[in-house]
Amino acid sequence: MTAMSSPRKIVLITGCSAGGLGAALVEAFLMQNYHVFATLRNPNKIPPHFTTLSNVTIITLDVLSSSSIASAVEVVTKETGSRLDVLVNNSGVMSIMPGLDASIKEGKKLFDVNFWAVLAMIQAFAPLLVEARGCVVNNASVAGVMPVYFESVYNASKAALIVGSETWRLELALLGVRTLTVVTGSVRSQVFKNMTPANVPENSYYAKIGKDIDDLGDGRLAEHAISAEAWATKVVVAVEKNRAGKVWFGGAASIINWGTWLLPGWLLDKLLTATVPWVKSIQR
Repeated sequence: MTAMSSPRKIVLITGCSAGGLGAALVEAFLMQNYHVFATLRNPNKIPPHFTTLSNVTIITLDVLSSSSIASAVEVVTKETGSRLDVLVNNSGVMSIMPGLDASIKEGKKLFDVNFWAVLAMIQAFAPLLVEARGCVVNNASVAGVMPVYFESVYNASKAALIVGSETWRLELALLGVRTLTVVTGSVRSQVFKNMTPANVPENSYYAKIGKDIDDLGDGRLAEHAISAEAWATKVVVAVEKNRAGKVWFGGAASIINWGTWLLPGWLLDKLLTATVPWVKSIQR
């Protein structure tokens, strides 16, 4: 049965590599009887069993390539009769580096993936979403609402995504399309394994704690994380319940939501510093 002839709802998810949040989302949407277009840049990283499922269509998609996005739109349009019920913008990259040592060039690339590619996907699939009176899901992060040490570029990209997503929510609602901004907390996934090591420069002001900064890439700050499967289930439930706006899913997400509203700035700073107490060793 093809997606076009199936009564199932249609969802397209970006970033569906094995072990990641995208792959977990595929499984969660399948549980709700969706036909899933699972996309990723490197098809060799797709979970092998996805290739055997009739209700999963795998598309090679580079979200930074306009031609690749256009090709994906063409495939979905052809197979569904110009309909897409849900677009999940899950692709993203993480970065750890003190702001003073961050590469502006690499930072712009990170923004391209975490922000501009999301808008590019929404623009490209808008006709299909409007036709279906569908839903856009944008995967943001709690890092976008709090100044996590040594993640300034990543934090800023997710902050931009949160504000952008909430603005698009208002604009798309005029066309009958819902938007969910998922502010994601700690979730167990491959994100840290796929991240480029920080490698703080030897001449950095932060060289003395460079090894500690590099070690943040091992995921130690995600000790209270929930499973990718639990997170994905929450996202799909929110979609099925016709929710819109910001939702907070993942380890400590709800606490951070309330904490950023209720706690004074000096106390938030203290709590953030407590997660990396070794920074005090270079305090001047």
